[in-house]
Amino acid sequence: MEQRAASTARVRVLVVDDHRPFRFAAAAVIRRMPGWEIAGVAETGEAAVDAVAEMHPDLVLMDVNLPGIDGAEAAARVSAAAPGTRTVLCSTYRLEDLRIDPGGPGIAGYLHKEELGAPVLLDLWNRISTAA
Repeated sequence: MEQRAASTARVRVLVVDDHRPFRFAAAAVIRRMPGWEIAGVAETGEAAVDAVAEMHPDLVLMDVNLPGIDGAEAAARVSAAAPGTRTVLCSTYRLEDLRIDPGGPGIAGYLHKEELGAPVLLDLWNRISTAA
C-alpha cells in the first residue's frame, strides 16, 4: 500500500455534507492551507463513495448525518473501495452523543465542526496519515 508523507505530499480532500454552508466553509479553510486542495464536494454518502472512486482523494471529511446512507456506513464503503483514503467523520454533536463507533470500519477520526481550522486539520492529518 502506498504511504503518503504527511508534511510534503499534496493532500487532496473530498468534503461531504448535506449543508451547503459547511461545504463552503470547509473548502475555504482547505484552500488556504499550503499543500492542500479540494478534490471535490458531495452531499450524500452514496455520492461520496462514487466521488472517491472517481477523484481518489487522500482525505474525506464527512458529516455523520447524511441523507441516504449515513457517514459511518459511507466510511466503511469508502475504506473497502479505496483503502488508502482516510475518512474523518464530522458533526455538530459531541462524539459521545453520537451512535457511532469511532473505531468502526473506515473511520480514521472524528472532528467537531466547531473545531474546523487549518491547525486542527493539519494535526489530525499528521496523526491519521501515518497510521497503518
